[in-house]
Amino acid sequence: MKPDTIVLIHGFWVTPRSWEQWTAHYQAKGFRVLAPAYPGFEAEVEALNADPTPIEQLTVPAIISSLEKLIDGLDGPPILMGHSAGGVFTQILLDHGYGACGVAMNSAPTEGVAVVPLSQVKATFPVLKNPANRHKAVGFTYDQWRYAFTNTFPEDQAKATYERYHIPASGHVFWGSALANIHPGHADSYVDYHNDSRAPLLFIAGENDHLMPPRIQRSNAKHYKSNTLTEIVEYPGRSHLMPAQDGWEEVADHALEWALGHS
Repeated sequence: MKPDTIVLIHGFWVTPRSWEQWTAHYQAKGFRVLAPAYPGFEAEVEALNADPTPIEQLTVPAIISSLEKLIDGLDGPPILMGHSAGGVFTQILLDHGYGACGVAMNSAPTEGVAVVPLSQVKATFPVLKNPANRHKAVGFTYDQWRYAFTNTFPEDQAKATYERYHIPASGHVFWGSALANIHPGHADSYVDYHNDSRAPLLFIAGENDHLMPPRIQRSNAKHYKSNTLTEIVEYPGRSHLMPAQDGWEEVADHALEWALGHS
């Protein structure tokens, strides 16, 4: 029996609102669609910008625990789709035995993926330039958002997405990810690349993504050495905020078709 539920997992600097078009699109196709917020992120974008305390307190284990609890309450394994940091959480959930299959779009890297393109260094510099940001919620200026998230968008659309979707990100989580390949022991972004029981996984990369370029997706996919299906597809001309970019329907339909065909 094919999954009838899709769980959409958002990334950093945005909330579940960033999935609003995909949610309506999949619901119109008859699916139950869940787009959960991170713990404490249940408030709207405007409220989180006004008071970023929940962002400062965020941890990856709390996110994963919340998502696993949600999935445990479902009648059957759902399709998991994650964007950016949500791509990491999708991979972790699959590794933990959750989900019928997974789609990781413009995914941040899991532990052990050491590729760091120059565009990513520039895109993440606002967070990593100051070690004190490790204890703060760090937002983007519009120009920083434009470079990291919407570099191929028309100017009016880029500004509209910044106003509608942007919130600060957790410096604590982001610094932990940046140091994942340096400190001893497993980091919060660890997955078992040799897990033969992991469900199928598709990486979707945007050709012009500055924040998580295709090189990261390709490296992440190659790390998997298990006897399970891992594929990658690249879309030309796409930025990091692919779920809100013109032509998102093509990406959404391909992701769903692939997921249904491999679950």
